Amino acid sequence: MRKLVVIPAYNEANNLEAVIADIQVHAPTFDYIIVNDCSTDHTRQLCEEKGYSVLHLPYNLGIGGAVQAGYLFAERYDYDLAIQFDGDGQHDASYLDALVDAQLESGADMVIGSRFIDKQGFQSTRMRKLGIRFLSSLIALLCQRRIYDVTSGMRLVNRQVIQDFCAYYPSDYPEPETLALILRRGYKVLEVPVKMRARQQGRSSITPLRSVYYMVKVTLAIFIDALKPNA
Repeated sequence: MRKLVVIPAYNEANNLEAVIADIQVHAPTFDYIIVNDCSTDHTRQLCEEKGYSVLHLPYNLGIGGAVQAGYLFAERYDYDLAIQFDGDGQHDASYLDALVDAQLESGADMVIGSRFIDKQGFQSTRMRKLGIRFLSSLIALLCQRRIYDVTSGMRLVNRQVIQDFCAYYPSDYPEPETLALILRRGYKVLEVPVKMRARQQGRSSITPLRSVYYMVKVTLAIFIDALKPNA
């Protein structure tokens, strides 16, 4: 089984060394690809100096475009599983095998690393947790399935979902929207408990103002998708 870790990175030069070391130590059977989303810091220089496996995008596409580029890479090079993994140091590579084991045991099409099952480790800010609960309830209402950590960026998908995501993937804040999409299409989704860390260095791209945009945009996108006929 070929397993690829997709690491979208925009200005994460101060975090990537620790992220890659974590994967190499705790998940040595996984390949990885850093998707450098046209960073303006020294991400490109770092990756080239360290000899990291990296895909440099010529334009900034945002988180959705960067992740989709990783899925296109996974499809082209015939990977069985692809695991999205943040480049900011929040995710713990020691859980990657647990995600794969859960997929093999359950046959799930997507396995989500969830902060909110055991409620250990970094739990996000109070305002973001309220937003996550709202989106979780919205998806449960429309898709008849409760997923607790709907914004988790630690997600494993199988070959079929890789192909679907190559065909369509939202450009920004894609996790809740794509989750609602695959639930509506009848894919099996599983959550497993993980611990996450706070961002190691740098700032999140989601400012308070962008959080408002995020909630409005994602809510509308999920409602619009729910009105479409099943593909």
